[in-house]
Amino acid sequence: MRGSDLIREARLRAGLTQAELAKLTGRERSVLARWEQGAVSPGFDNMLDVLEACGFELPLVLVPRETSLDDRLEKNRKLSPERRAQRLLAAVEREDTADG
Repeated sequence: MRGSDLIREARLRAGLTQAELAKLTGRERSVLARWEQGAVSPGFDNMLDVLEACGFELPLVLVPRETSLDDRLEKNRKLSPERRAQRLLAAVEREDTADG
């Protein structure tokens, strides 16, 4: 999710207009609008400030990246869309057969 999406969703969930949020944050409404539209990136600290003004926190934790499927995903990415669809349909058919 992009910062612009987070800001807009937080504002809407808080029931605030851009003008109201501008007053709460001390920022221009036009700046908030550009952030929400994705025309300008808000920057991490600005985004956190806006989310807090809306009554939300964005808890961040570092987690190890899951790489166990990377090789398989890369192989599938190289397949044509038609071949991927064929594999998916075959897997669904196998699953249906196994379920009885």
